[in-house]
Amino acid sequence: MLASTVREAAQRFGDHPCFVAAAGWAMSYTDLDRLSDQAAVGLAIRGVRYGDVVALALPSTPDYVVVYAALAKLGAITAGVNPRSTVAERAAVLTVAQPVLVVASIELAEAIPPEFPVEIVTIATDCDGLVRELRQHQPSALNILPDDPDRLVAIVFTSGTTGTPKGAMFGERELAAVVAADIGDRWGGGGAMLAGTQFAHVGFMTKLPWYLRLRTTTYLLERWRAADVLELVSSKSMTSIGGVAPQLALLLRQPNFDDYDLSAVSTIIMGGALSPPALVREARQRIGAAYSIRYSSTESGGVGTGTDFDAPDDEALFTVGRPRPGVSISVRGSDNSELTTGEIGEICLQTPTQLRGYWRDPVTTAATIRDGWVYSGDLGYLDPSGCLHLAGRSKEMYIRGGYNVYPLEVEAVLASHPNVLELAIVPRSDSVMGEIGVAVVVARPATTTPTLDQLRQFGAAYLSSYKLPEAIRIVDELPLTPMQKVDRQRLADAETQ
Repeated sequence: MLASTVREAAQRFGDHPCFVAAAGWAMSYTDLDRLSDQAAVGLAIRGVRYGDVVALALPSTPDYVVVYAALAKLGAITAGVNPRSTVAERAAVLTVAQPVLVVASIELAEAIPPEFPVEIVTIATDCDGLVRELRQHQPSALNILPDDPDRLVAIVFTSGTTGTPKGAMFGERELAAVVAADIGDRWGGGGAMLAGTQFAHVGFMTKLPWYLRLRTTTYLLERWRAADVLELVSSKSMTSIGGVAPQLALLLRQPNFDDYDLSAVSTIIMGGALSPPALVREARQRIGAAYSIRYSSTESGGVGTGTDFDAPDDEALFTVGRPRPGVSISVRGSDNSELTTGEIGEICLQTPTQLRGYWRDPVTTAATIRDGWVYSGDLGYLDPSGCLHLAGRSKEMYIRGGYNVYPLEVEAVLASHPNVLELAIVPRSDSVMGEIGVAVVVARPATTTPTLDQLRQFGAAYLSSYKLPEAIRIVDELPLTPMQKVDRQRLADAETQ
């Protein structure tokens, strides 16, 4: 499906720019097809065969896209390695993936354990230099594989900060389902867009086919910086801003934000992390665009729920919306029973885009996929209108005086305080209550720093007293994981020091 999409997009869109590197040079749709053919022949000469796993320890540049497409043309499986992870984390991913080959940049090669064969490529400075070390000019030596829904295409590793990495498996069937969920059977119509995540993330690995089908031109950055993003969105008249809520908060925090022309932006789509109500309000007002909050996961293939662009505030500010087409949601208790409206339990999803299982991990697969449902590990509840509310991860829940407290439920309320820019709730051990909540707060500029009493008074109308924080810590910014989510583990560790 990915291979055939690359070929057909080249026929339809030819020399139209497909990806534009941070330095400004472009790779066209024709270039992607031609270069990935040549790279596929080179990889085959190096012994890569149908069904083999090849890991990509590459930055999110056009080089990555060419090799991913080349492997799809061979029927091989791509395992992406997040370049922003630590050396130890990258090594752990490779240990789980067990690739026959690692294609790596010089900078990322140090993470590779010695038992894995490595092909080092020089990151290109122009289109002709893309994966030059791999390419062979013998396209006739490449067999064209027919589409096969059962064929595996990608292994996407979860972005958790602790524990053994888990590789979610996706094949042609799942990638086709992602296309159907997002754009149906359309070709063309897309415009300029910005790559919002690392390419090893599910947001790219499963969605590349629909980017190609829409004739998008994707602009890349060496590193995500708010000023650079605003400049690109403005200069290229991009119609949509996508990413995760912490990134949007950084955009709005730019001192010269109002100097940029964002009049072309009509939609804002944020996933990966909950959008605080104050952030939604501010973004809608200052950008003048409709806002949709998306909830999904690696395991769901990046497809889950979303708020409507024209939703009333009760939905738009305090929920993650309703299931998207083809997605079913169930909230279940510890005994696996389906809970009633308003009851907090584990969020389970069923969607044609979901993972097939975890690579080389049947035990975790069986625990995650039960009777066709993906058990997310996220906690939440459905309201009477059918909208989903998040309450946090099951492992993030803490117990205060015998009562369960769900951090996201508390954050959804307190983050609306007018003096709060960002806020996270983490537990701290307590000799009397067992655990108490700590509000870690980034104060809104040009306002008075909120006090603990002010936060508690603000939240008292919406939350039971045992859910309210009993300590406060003011910080300049919340730490983020490599996937731009709030690093709750680091915040929690700080409470034990």
